[in-house]
Amino acid sequence: MAHQRKKKEIKPLEREYFQVFLQSTCYDSKKIYKKRRKILMDALDSFCVISGVLKEPSQMYYFSENWNNLIQDPTFLYLTGINQRDCYLILDPKNNREILFLPQKDKNREFWTGKFLSHDENKQIIGFKDIRCNSSFMETVIELMKEYKEVGYCYSLFFENVENDPNALMVKSIQSLQKLPVKKYKEIKDFQIKSGGELHINLRLPLEKERILDAKTAQKITRDAFIETLREVKNIRNERHLGLLLDYNMKKRSLFDLAFPTIVAQGENACCLHYVKKDSPIKKNTLVLLDFGIKHQTLCSDISRTIPARGKFNPLQKILYQIVLDGKTEYEKYVKPGVTLEEIGMIPWDYIINALEERIVKKGKGFYKLLYPKRPHGVSHFIGEMVHEGSPLTRSLKIPLKPNMLISCEPGLYGEFKAVIDGKTYKEKLGIRIEDDLLITETGFENLSKKIPITIKEIEKWMNPYLKIKRDF
Repeated sequence: MAHQRKKKEIKPLEREYFQVFLQSTCYDSKKIYKKRRKILMDALDSFCVISGVLKEPSQMYYFSENWNNLIQDPTFLYLTGINQRDCYLILDPKNNREILFLPQKDKNREFWTGKFLSHDENKQIIGFKDIRCNSSFMETVIELMKEYKEVGYCYSLFFENVENDPNALMVKSIQSLQKLPVKKYKEIKDFQIKSGGELHINLRLPLEKERILDAKTAQKITRDAFIETLREVKNIRNERHLGLLLDYNMKKRSLFDLAFPTIVAQGENACCLHYVKKDSPIKKNTLVLLDFGIKHQTLCSDISRTIPARGKFNPLQKILYQIVLDGKTEYEKYVKPGVTLEEIGMIPWDYIINALEERIVKKGKGFYKLLYPKRPHGVSHFIGEMVHEGSPLTRSLKIPLKPNMLISCEPGLYGEFKAVIDGKTYKEKLGIRIEDDLLITETGFENLSKKIPITIKEIEKWMNPYLKIKRDF
């Protein structure tokens, strides 16, 4: 298993740069990043210019002082492992070169925020032979445009119609330079920069074996944190406290950070899909929706569970929860290589509607009122360098699934429900979401989240410590 891998020694010098150059303690990260650059370069017929972030999140606005350990654009991070601002990369297939551009050494900056990589030192850490000062980046681009003049174009890893992106902003800067009435720019005035974003995403979606192990490690961290949290839920009286406890239980097990801000939504608050307030008391006998995950290296877990606040589901809650869980199972029958997420996207929603009619309206002599026509959200998204991986506008829903791609599976149910069960009337306004992460295999998928408690019986047992539970960790 992932957590049993032999640890790789990190040298003292490398340890100093651990947060600005992401390196595994279990495999040679430099080889992984170099392999990725080689695969991309082999797919190109001209050179490619790639930009990292130029500003950290805390520098975007004057009034913002937030800090996040992971600041880098996912594309640049995927190809280099470098997690700092002011960096560029050029892939030059004609000359079989990869050129990295880093900032100058700035001791005052390091005094404030710690070590960062500069162009004139510690080249052995990151695995590049040609490292230059970032102030020479534009001139190098112009030189390559002249060298590739007969081709007439190069690439950058931006996406069409996406403007808020480091690569799109860099392309605008280059194009502005081309328009200057300066003699040395005249011959490259009509040189085009094409989008390579979709090509890059297609190459990036399947995970390497090392990163699959990282994903499995993230799952184990998430599982252990969730189980530890379940034991305490009955003693917690508000969403904030529960969220802080779950976050703590994940983060204390990881050198990295949360995959996304944890959602904790009790009762009808869970009808808001990305509920962020977390300021309500947790009412007795309500359900609480948890959407949470952790990063290991840059691979994320993305898990949703809906649990009873006081340890037991009431009869109506059981029916509704089981409908969502059965919808998830039905959807998974169709998850396999060759299909697209778009093709199978309606399967769980159709199943859930039919189950509501059968189990709530007919058997329960009740009714339901959903807060949406039929489909509240997509049931799957890709997971990789980003928790919502894929092309920004299309989410890559039309890309056929291939082995080693990682997807979520997260059907849900949100609305008002009423049913008569054993002569007693139950009424609820709530949201339920259940989410696992599925790794596509040659014949179907492997559920990486299968050890995270999910059934009604499992959740109730872990929340009630007086019951006998088989613990396998």
